[in-house]
Amino acid sequence: MPIDLYYVPGSAPCRGVQLAAALVGVELNLKHTDLMKGEHMTPEFIKMNPQHTVPTIDDNGFYLYESRAIITYLFNKYGKEDSQYPKDAEKRAIVDQRLYFDMGTLYQRFGDYFYPTIFGGQPADPEKLKKLEEALGYFDKMLEGSEYAAGSSITLADASLAASISTIDVVGIVDLSKYQNITSWFNKCKAALPDYEEANNKGALAFKALADHLSKKA
Repeated sequence: MPIDLYYVPGSAPCRGVQLAAALVGVELNLKHTDLMKGEHMTPEFIKMNPQHTVPTIDDNGFYLYESRAIITYLFNKYGKEDSQYPKDAEKRAIVDQRLYFDMGTLYQRFGDYFYPTIFGGQPADPEKLKKLEEALGYFDKMLEGSEYAAGSSITLADASLAASISTIDVVGIVDLSKYQNITSWFNKCKAALPDYEEANNKGALAFKALADHLSKKA
């Protein structure tokens, strides 16, 4: 049976899960969750996820949230290609480091800068933009001499990071062409990640459309 994924199309963490599922070869039953209507605040949803966040999965009664935990779970239960999340402790640690970097630094700094402006109507904070650019610089350095985020093979880390980078790219707040390694890596991910258009790009464009709409209302 497919795994139920409660998601919002524009959400980068949700899209990271979709990309990882396609990479691992897991079928998802997509359940659009309308946050504006409070569909994440129902007793049924809170039973699955007390934090009432997306993405959330229901794998035949096993509930899990936090996108990077979901990504590694999908591989640990269903993955077959060792290169996607290597058993070797050192190689796997690099994949994990990239996932945690995405969650705690790169995507975090994007959200710190962009979300208060677009969703809260606050003035853009140039210091927070500098912190985001610093994170992009870190990632660009990590990619030196590396075809993909964690080495020569595509891994779970690429799925998560591609969702984040595509979001930063599509809203145009940073000129990513300044980061040559990121640009080269991102182009490879677009071609190498299965189902990239459906699993990620359409949602990224939906996020851009929402951001554009909100910026015009401000």
